[in-house]
Amino acid sequence: MKNIIEKQQEFFASGETKSINYRIQMLRTLRKAILDFEEEIFDALHADLKKSKLDAYTAEIGPCLGEITFVLRHLKKWMKPQKVGGSRLFPLSGGWIVSEPLGISLILSPWNYPFRLSVLPLIASLAAGNCIILKPSEISKNTESVIAKMISKHFSDRSVSVVCGGPDTAQKLLEQKFDHIFFTGGETVGKVVMKAAALHATPVTLELGGKSPCIVDENCNLQRAAKRIVWGKFLNAGQTCVAPDFLVVHKNAKEKLIREMKKWIEKFYGERPYESADYGRIINESHFDRLSKLLKDGSVVLGGQTNRKELYISPSVIENVPENASLMNEEIFGPILPILEFNNVSEAIDLIKKKSKPLALYIFSQDKEFQQRIISETSSGGVCINDTIVHLTVPNLPFGGVGKSGFGRYHGKAGFDTFSNPKSVFRQTMLFDIPKRFPPADKVGLKILRYLLK
Repeated sequence: MKNIIEKQQEFFASGETKSINYRIQMLRTLRKAILDFEEEIFDALHADLKKSKLDAYTAEIGPCLGEITFVLRHLKKWMKPQKVGGSRLFPLSGGWIVSEPLGISLILSPWNYPFRLSVLPLIASLAAGNCIILKPSEISKNTESVIAKMISKHFSDRSVSVVCGGPDTAQKLLEQKFDHIFFTGGETVGKVVMKAAALHATPVTLELGGKSPCIVDENCNLQRAAKRIVWGKFLNAGQTCVAPDFLVVHKNAKEKLIREMKKWIEKFYGERPYESADYGRIINESHFDRLSKLLKDGSVVLGGQTNRKELYISPSVIENVPENASLMNEEIFGPILPILEFNNVSEAIDLIKKKSKPLALYIFSQDKEFQQRIISETSSGGVCINDTIVHLTVPNLPFGGVGKSGFGRYHGKAGFDTFSNPKSVFRQTMLFDIPKRFPPADKVGLKILRYLLK
């Protein structure tokens, strides 16, 4: 690890990564690498999570290719120094902001979207002109292997290097000095990353998760709401950091919503989701056992079937969940959806505010006042109205959490900014000096300064 880091530090010091030509070349190389390995990526994602080709492309490969296209289209503008003007105190002065690369970045990615969540921050870091060490999750071992193979074939390890291994490998990496650490995962490991980074005063971006609520008002198209909730919740068998974690439904809409959800589950996955090629599996036995216990926290309304040998848990909806149950106090990260009732918007807001600030918040309502009250009276990393998850597809919307759901942003320009240092530059004229600027001080000088600085 030290040899790789030293090699990258030496290469970064050469200044080559700062040029726009280098960055464009790296991004184009990454695009070619993805296209060359597309079939192997499909196979790996299916082996790890039983993702269909449709899910693998729309949720993993496609967004990465789209991000590269978006970044290439705007990179020159982002790199251009941003003029901010001078100071009233110093006439004829000027100021501007230069985005410069931070240096060597470490990217630690998770297993649930093992390709997408490795490559998207890699794109941002390359665009900002950094060298990168990427550690994919060892839990999604097939995708980890393909990423390592893809990067080693298309990139020199002085610019991008993949390090494979388990928690011990991650710990050894965190003992090294980096210029930025980008972590996607759970809160517990996020705290470990922050603690390690603090020893070197290394800036950190944490993309965590949490319990993302989904509020359904009676004033909405319940058929369409159910369709979009079912899609967002059971995509990747619920193993999505921004999946709706629990429903808060108006009491007058609850029964109809459940009926509509049952209908859409059957339309998407058939009467036996176990046999559907479009329905995924739980990543491993440990997560399966944890989720199976959560099924016992309430009354199963829909689903509830399990098969440990096949790591299968059916799309499940649960009601009558006690407030102190684990299902309502830990991130579910699986295909289990608790459903709660509310009578009015104030009650719905109170339910949400009892929980930690989530990564995402979903609102289904045609009432703009209802929408605005929830947006203004709650805090979350992002809000999506009348749909689920799709706000991640907008490159001009920064993505990230708040509070326990993380901090720092990426996607589009936000990712470029995360991996850059906005260096302030000020240029002063040599033609003259402001009278009374220098000692000895007198009342006239103070009067002039009071005027200029007020």
